[in-house]
Amino acid sequence: MPKYLLGTDNGGTVSKAGLFATDGREIAVVGRKTEMLSPRPGHTERDPEQIWRATAESIRAVIDTSGVDPRDIEGVACAGHGNGIYLVDGHGQPVCPGIYSTDSRAKDYVARWSEEGIDQKVRPKTMQCIWPAQPNALLAWLRDHEPEVISRARWVLMCKDYIRFRLTGEVYAEMTDFSGTSLMDVGTGRYDPEVLEAFGIAEMRRLLPPLRRSEEICGRVTSEAAAETGLAEGTPVAGGLFDIDACGLASALTDPSQMCMIAGTWGINQYIWQEPVVSEDVFMTSRYCIPGYYLIMEGSATSASNLEWFVTQFFPAGRHTGEQADASVYDRCNQWVAATRPDEAQAVFLPFLFGSNAALEAKASLVGLSGWHHRGHALRAIYEGVVFAHKTHVNKLLKFRGPPQSIHLTGGVARSEVWVQIFADVFQVPVEIPAGTELGALGAAICAGVAVGCYPSFAEACKAMVKIDRVQRPDPAYRDVYAAKFERYQRVVAALSPVCKDFA
Repeated sequence: MPKYLLGTDNGGTVSKAGLFATDGREIAVVGRKTEMLSPRPGHTERDPEQIWRATAESIRAVIDTSGVDPRDIEGVACAGHGNGIYLVDGHGQPVCPGIYSTDSRAKDYVARWSEEGIDQKVRPKTMQCIWPAQPNALLAWLRDHEPEVISRARWVLMCKDYIRFRLTGEVYAEMTDFSGTSLMDVGTGRYDPEVLEAFGIAEMRRLLPPLRRSEEICGRVTSEAAAETGLAEGTPVAGGLFDIDACGLASALTDPSQMCMIAGTWGINQYIWQEPVVSEDVFMTSRYCIPGYYLIMEGSATSASNLEWFVTQFFPAGRHTGEQADASVYDRCNQWVAATRPDEAQAVFLPFLFGSNAALEAKASLVGLSGWHHRGHALRAIYEGVVFAHKTHVNKLLKFRGPPQSIHLTGGVARSEVWVQIFADVFQVPVEIPAGTELGALGAAICAGVAVGCYPSFAEACKAMVKIDRVQRPDPAYRDVYAAKFERYQRVVAALSPVCKDFA
């Protein structure tokens, strides 16, 4: 009888479940939307119960759609967004809304810690920048502003840890996720009292669950969870992973010569290394799911969400683009960009609508337009600006390693051949696109496969389950063109950053 693996993935707005054969074939994928709550400025929250219901419904729909006998599902693993915080009491009941990773309520704590040099003091252990939506800052804020929440809390969980708890009834913290929270010593893989003391949250040690690895079995599906999801009671559930690790696995990131990019809401750029990188020039070093490796990551909210904003604002729902009413607006955007050449227009777009990897106050801008330009030129500038934001991060990473032999690209951008070609031409290396529609869920399923013994290692699991859909190779003729355009992009960023504070 064929056997299957199931993975879930919880991002910012969609809870997804995917069922995969042990050879990596995607059998069925289902997603359910969840609501992002913003009760006050700077607060971004989610209802944990709604996230669980959406996940459970997605799992049940995947099983029903596929027609697979739940008893043939060998194992389950969960992936999800990192950071933010999900606090539960001793019975596993949420004591407050889940706080998402874009929350900024604790920004003053991060500013104070940076001014006092605490960031630099703990960096040799935490190996990452501090920012407002990390649990260290959120715990300090909640203690000072909502002490009743902290008094009721028993456990700090990440999003996917909460989902795993709902499946199994057992509470654990998983290593890849928690190594990105500034709550532990990444080198030793343990919670560190000196780190907690430095942030003034030593008393929060009581809230930190036991640590487990991604591929460890962390419980089995309970009868209650089986009734809600359609899974068979007793199905093993693995520790799971941080979503950036899941996408790394789903793109076969098992070799330090490679680089993985995720071009979606955030632009993530990462590689694995056997030694950690500890530097103020690197956003985050965390522990990778493959034993003995660290994940070195640079990223910011400067990626494909910029195009999403453009499409939403200028092509409202209910309107088509005029030329082909049956074509999606994204297809038309790709066609308009493909109809232009990289060397025919020099307009520059700064993709800072939702965040910046330049000055803190930097804003999005479209610079250098003339009357003869058309929408294809403006769209090409948006596409190129997103790639240049990725290149800005990669240039930081290249201080610590040589150029990659290939880039494995995932996220919404990977569906656009013209956009992927820009990535290949800018970086001048082949860009490989993994097969599949929900790679976070695939990465989680790969993790489940290792946990239940379908494969002896992550490397073997990736070899069996990851397929490359296509490879787009760079055009050497555009090497100098894009080098000049990136240099112009950097000059525009530098020139506009000083005045952007006037546009707060």
